Amino acid sequence: MPVQHQWDYLFAIGTIFAALDAFMIGANDVANSFATSVSSKSLSLKQAVLAAAVMEFLGAVLVGARVTSTIKDGIIAATSFQGNAGVQLLAFTCAIVASSTWLTIATRLSWPVSTTYSIVSSIIGVGIATGGWDTPQWGWNGGKGLATIFAGFGIAPGIAGGFGIVIYSLIKYGVLVRDDPTKWGLYTAPLVFFLVGAVLTMAIIYKGSPSLGLKDLPSSTVAAAIVGTAAVIAIFSILFWLPFVHARVVKKDHTIRWYHFFFGPLLWKRPAPQDAGEHSFVPDYHIRPESDIDASAPAPTEENTDSEKGDEKEKISEIQETPVAAQPSNLADQVEAHPIEGPWILPKNLWIIARHRVFPFIVKVLTHGSSVDIHALQSRKGNKDAERIASIHARARQYPNDTEHLYSFLQVFTACVASFAHGANDVSNAIGPFSVIFHVWHTGEISGARTPVPIWALAFGGGMLVLGLATYGYNIMRVLGNRITLMSPSRGFSMELGSSITVILAAQYGIPVSTTMCIVGSTIGVSLCNGDWRATNWRAIGWIFLGWVMTVPIAATFSGCLMGILLNAPHL
Repeated sequence: MPVQHQWDYLFAIGTIFAALDAFMIGANDVANSFATSVSSKSLSLKQAVLAAAVMEFLGAVLVGARVTSTIKDGIIAATSFQGNAGVQLLAFTCAIVASSTWLTIATRLSWPVSTTYSIVSSIIGVGIATGGWDTPQWGWNGGKGLATIFAGFGIAPGIAGGFGIVIYSLIKYGVLVRDDPTKWGLYTAPLVFFLVGAVLTMAIIYKGSPSLGLKDLPSSTVAAAIVGTAAVIAIFSILFWLPFVHARVVKKDHTIRWYHFFFGPLLWKRPAPQDAGEHSFVPDYHIRPESDIDASAPAPTEENTDSEKGDEKEKISEIQETPVAAQPSNLADQVEAHPIEGPWILPKNLWIIARHRVFPFIVKVLTHGSSVDIHALQSRKGNKDAERIASIHARARQYPNDTEHLYSFLQVFTACVASFAHGANDVSNAIGPFSVIFHVWHTGEISGARTPVPIWALAFGGGMLVLGLATYGYNIMRVLGNRITLMSPSRGFSMELGSSITVILAAQYGIPVSTTMCIVGSTIGVSLCNGDWRATNWRAIGWIFLGWVMTVPIAATFSGCLMGILLNAPHL
């Protein structure tokens, strides 16, 4: 059938709100994923945006189709619409409107919620409004029903937390608490690169582009590809990464530049300058001032925590917002800085005004989201709250910067893996319903389980994910990271890897788990490895959990009411 132009308005509404939904997924979920990297100082906000731009987009386009089919048809069966394509189009339009509206409200309030549960709950609402309580697939439904999805409510954080505990415990007791931890970190780094390489390879193979048919390869071929690719990555880390980091961290060679990385083994014989050690290339990853606690293995006691509260409070009070460069506040000031002659309406004067006032304002607006100081935002929540966060941080031991620097490289690697997995998994939250809307509008037929998802739609969703992070993700990041527990590259690496493994395993079985739940679960797991349950901000965890719970009734009620009103509205 030809394009159904009588439904053009529904397609337009669906397109606009699908874009908004993908944008808010980027601002909420992608920001959630990168909060650990930015909070641990492994990545700046601009670097995180750049990494997301590449990895989220590739994950969405290359491997996003399989999970999208679960969101699209696994919750409401196509037969529920009794052959009426228009009702199906209206249902998924209402669902995407409700989901995107709730995500916008939650993101504006700095409330990290589950974007997966938002769209799932919205689809539940329109399903009930359309055909009653029996319309949604409440059971397991071959791994695609609501029971499967909501089982992830507890399973996903638990599994991610378990992975986080195992990974960080191996790092903590194998490297961090040993004598000369930097040496042990260098020794074990190739093994970690092997692990991360294997995880990324499994994501590509098991969730690979359908046109490549990678998932249909023999098991022996798949195993060989995973081990072989991971081994190559480990070898490259030995040949290039180890000598580069050794020169910077061990030799303290301040003349090393980024392009020396490609010199590889030649750096082993590169002599360090005579003043090596006087200039350190290693950033300060410590979130709080160094203390005797960081030099001893036992966790802080109540006494030494109290003795440090004053210093912590004083330190936090010194953190101020990054000052914004002074700019002329009105046109008169701007004219004084760049004088104009004659009426301002003249083309020459309009160019002066546009060049020195309008254009800089536009650039400032577009780049604000990637230039804010996340650490300052995480610290400035009032004296009482700052003192409580300082007490939480004081219960977590900080390790030498040289050792943490090793894991900053690894955390960037894992951040890219997590970003790739997120693009593959969560693009479905916006593009799944949109693919139904497009198919029905374009063909006039009911969209079934095997309806193909256009590549351009996945690219559209991936682009909006990145845009959401770049412009508004900071509003979610400011309430995460160091506001949950003390962050460091080794901890952040463990959190991200544990979360990404969980997401990739879920994507392998077509289960759209919440990335938010996975990263929060792995964060709790790693935080418990500090040996003190009070090293975790349980109040913040409770607030996040409340957001997960509230998402279900709010999104479902909104979408159900909207669908019911429109479906049963009087008409001529």
